[in-house]
Amino acid sequence: MNFSAARNTIKNILLVDDEPGIRKVLASILDDEGFCTHTAPDAQQALETFKIVRPCVVITDIKMPGYDGLWLLDRIKNEDPGVEVIMITGHGDMDLAVESLKHQASDFITKPIRDDALKVALERAARRIALRRQLESYTQGLEHMVEEKTQKLLEAQRMAAVGQTAAALAHTIRNIAGSLKGGTFVIEKGLELDDRDYLVQGWEMVKNNVERISRLAMDLLHYAKSDSVCPEPGEPDSPARLALDALQGKAAELGVSLCAQYAGPGYGLFMDEKAVSLCLQNLLDNAIDACLSPEALPGEKIVNLAVRRIPGKGVSYEISDSGPGVDSSVQSKIFSEFFTTKGKNGTGVGLLLTKKIARHHNGDVFFVSEPGKGATFTLYLPGAAS
Repeated sequence: MNFSAARNTIKNILLVDDEPGIRKVLASILDDEGFCTHTAPDAQQALETFKIVRPCVVITDIKMPGYDGLWLLDRIKNEDPGVEVIMITGHGDMDLAVESLKHQASDFITKPIRDDALKVALERAARRIALRRQLESYTQGLEHMVEEKTQKLLEAQRMAAVGQTAAALAHTIRNIAGSLKGGTFVIEKGLELDDRDYLVQGWEMVKNNVERISRLAMDLLHYAKSDSVCPEPGEPDSPARLALDALQGKAAELGVSLCAQYAGPGYGLFMDEKAVSLCLQNLLDNAIDACLSPEALPGEKIVNLAVRRIPGKGVSYEISDSGPGVDSSVQSKIFSEFFTTKGKNGTGVGLLLTKKIARHHNGDVFFVSEPGKGATFTLYLPGAAS
């Protein structure tokens, strides 16, 4: 009897039968055909042997003293669903044989065992094993291909994002460089004409643009570092007070009143205090600048910061101003890279940074505005607990 078709796929076989004579004869046949055969006299020893040798095929009698073949079948399938289990049954045990198939047995052969029946069962098992291995190989190939294509797509997206960012950054730097050249031209003209007014005007232009490029560098640095936020328990009022202190001097110098309403102590929030304070400084700074706009509302220039508890949800920081509001034509671009409504005084990174930090806290930043009626920007952070 030639078992070569099965032997090429099946290496280890575990043979389980409580009758020593059947075990000896079957093991001898299988060994002679080149299989590596392990034997066990009962289900418990078979399970222990299975865990050690890890055969790809198990041939087991259904009826055995103690735990039967169905018990062993269930345990083996729990250990390794891919193992092929061939059941040995007597002519009167066909109901048990059918039951074993319901429990994911691969096949069954009847006693007395004929060589050709054993060969057919092993060849069927070998075909299933080979098919499963081909499927696993094909699946792994597909997974590898998907991973490779995904990496290429992500790389292309990253490169596109880098290109877009570089282009926007180059545009911003070019504008600053143009303004610096304008300042140096005015200074040179003042030196040429010995005109102090020209010198002062040119020097102010240079100073303003040096300050602008310095802010751009710091904003980009903060943006790059914002991935490493370190949240820890804190009071929601604390970053608001830090931000207000940082902008109080600028507001007073420009004639803008800064007002605040705090949530009060005893209301914890998991956050990176410095990062949240930086967000609030960006929003307060924008609000102050909005109040100075020629289109701002007449009367007192006011910026208000309110820290509000949202029971069971989190905390919101609301910053309102008496500026002209956000024009409807730019509202959709307000959080875009390097977009600014401040002209030569803006870098276009502040709101982008604020949005990024908010999302690192699983929060968000949004605004409501009506042209001519000011704007309210809200930084929302979830997870507060009283």
